[in-house]
Amino acid sequence: MTTEARVGCAVDADGRITFDVPPRPAEGEQLLLRLRPKKGQPEKSLHVLDLEPAQDGRRRAVLGPDAVLTEGRWDVYLLQERGTRRERLRPGLRDLRTLVDGHLRDWPAPLAVRIPYVTKDGHLAVRAWLRPAHAEADGIDVTDRSMTVTARLHGASLQDGAAVHLRLRGSGGTVRTLEPRVGDDDRTFSFTITHEELAAATGSGGGVWNVFVRPAPEAALIRVARLLDDVADRKEVFVYPTVTVGGTAVRPYYTVDNDLSVEVAQAD
Repeated sequence: MTTEARVGCAVDADGRITFDVPPRPAEGEQLLLRLRPKKGQPEKSLHVLDLEPAQDGRRRAVLGPDAVLTEGRWDVYLLQERGTRRERLRPGLRDLRTLVDGHLRDWPAPLAVRIPYVTKDGHLAVRAWLRPAHAEADGIDVTDRSMTVTARLHGASLQDGAAVHLRLRGSGGTVRTLEPRVGDDDRTFSFTITHEELAAATGSGGGVWNVFVRPAPEAALIRVARLLDDVADRKEVFVYPTVTVGGTAVRPYYTVDNDLSVEVAQAD
């Protein structure tokens, strides 16, 4: 059942999330984070936090920076009477100021990011990412002819033979390879995608290209994404221009996982 209790939370510079639960007469309650299962699948991952006394009769639960959350969306519940019943929680004040400039910091590998957010139905949840290494997208400059993306690696560095890979989704392996322009720190890089060339490589049926970087010839691919700030869902927030080339429309966008992709479709 839902409750109108407003649970505040704050994130510190180390990634620790503190939840403040309002006073209630019940005893033995805990906070539960549940990894939201895919449709039709049972729940598999639960993380329980103890509630400790805090100021003004409130109670506090802390998700430490070393607590590893599987990548996905974690719904927040109040466990009543040591787990006999669970209650969804609504968000109070969310202090995410330390996340705003996260892209300016150096992040170790593996990358673990957690952002508290409000679900579409108004409840509190935590969006988590867990990746061996990460390429943080920064600027995306779209012109009539091309788009230029700048990004920075975390948990890896660019070496001789590094390459950007565009992989056509659902094609069974169609890849376009671009040579990145590498900064002096061997972590910052940029690359340019020409609209006309990408449209020609996609074909008349259209498609979506996922963007990766391979930092060295034998290294694993790293997804280019935008994760290091306070925006849990950026697909509908960061919208870039669509460019028409002939009868084809090309646009960069962020997926539901905040990964960078490029859509090529029939122009309206």
